Amino acid sequence: MNAPAPPPPNVPLGELMALTAPGAPLPFAVLDSRGRLLLAAGKQLQDAEQLNALMERGGCVDPVEAEAARAAARAAAGGGAAAAGGGGAGTGPVVRQRTWFDRMERQIWALDDLLRGLGRGSTQAAQIEAFAEGYIALVERHPDAALYLCVRQYDRRFALYALTHALHTATVSLLTARQLGWAPEAQRCAVRAALTMNASIVELQARMAEQNETPNARQMAQIRAHPQESAQLLRQAGVQDVEWLQAIEQHHERPGGGGYPQGLNEVGTQAHLLRAADVFTAKISPRAFRAPLTTQLAARQLFQEEKGGPVAAGLIKAVGVYPPGDFVWLKNGDAGIVVQRAAPGRGAVVVSLFGANGRPVPGSPRRDTAQPEFGISGSLAEKANLPRVLPEQVYGLLDQEAPPA
Repeated sequence: MNAPAPPPPNVPLGELMALTAPGAPLPFAVLDSRGRLLLAAGKQLQDAEQLNALMERGGCVDPVEAEAARAAARAAAGGGAAAAGGGGAGTGPVVRQRTWFDRMERQIWALDDLLRGLGRGSTQAAQIEAFAEGYIALVERHPDAALYLCVRQYDRRFALYALTHALHTATVSLLTARQLGWAPEAQRCAVRAALTMNASIVELQARMAEQNETPNARQMAQIRAHPQESAQLLRQAGVQDVEWLQAIEQHHERPGGGGYPQGLNEVGTQAHLLRAADVFTAKISPRAFRAPLTTQLAARQLFQEEKGGPVAAGLIKAVGVYPPGDFVWLKNGDAGIVVQRAAPGRGAVVVSLFGANGRPVPGSPRRDTAQPEFGISGSLAEKANLPRVLPEQVYGLLDQEAPPA
């Protein structure tokens, strides 16, 4: 009996570039060389740099999706003799204006390039510092929306886990450092450390985000070695900032001992903050075989572990008891999603999605939870059963700019 024919190979992304355009939604999902999702269908291809990053990861497309996209292009061209890899004249993808959310997506790919460059010896310290400055400016522009991206993670691109986790940790580190009253240079150091803390284990983190078993002996050895190895990559790139390097080397140490790799009793301030932000954001991030913790439970665990210390208290106050992205019940019976943290003279702002009758609330109004009838009565803790609410639905198209030429 003949063995079944093997499935056709995935189609290299380079063969389908005529079907894409920067700023236009992709007609197919892009996978990496291991078949893991990099960009979902409908997502934007940002620019040539992102394309290069996709290619470097072995970007390819399922053959069925590739043929469907080619057929759609031929149909859009009126059935004419469109090339096998593209559509006819005037049938290119519709390009939309880029937003702040698109620029945040772009940070994933820029960080990917920087961290890969560290491993190759091509990234220099000044490049990391410039990237960190740009990221700080983006978070400063819309800090609540940045927190929303940390809390409400729908994207199951586990191949990119190390990158998204670094960015989310950088967001929480920055806001916590500001809450603690740190000087601007110390805030910048916290962000740089968060972005580069796991530089030596980017691919390992991707694999571990997808596996259902505990790390094996080889993985554990890599994990225990990564603080020193990541710091060494930074030294080779020209980083001389002692605080930055120490934060990387000590970010898995615990004050009083019990951490790794050295079991230090005393831990630097930057490392202490980095560890807290790292652990908190990891707990609220989904894995392939593990649901995320609620922000309230992750915060409670951090507060207990830190024995109510200033770092934990500062992080919880910076993020908020009900941070942006949390689903909550309101006292009027509505179910909604937090979009802004509380501020002086105003409670947290919640967009009402469903009324007490279970029906959508017309217009999705914003509620100031400082008003008694709209106070928060509790959290909708079971994230798996909650509706998908993309950030653009509740924040709009922030900071639109002209699409790339």
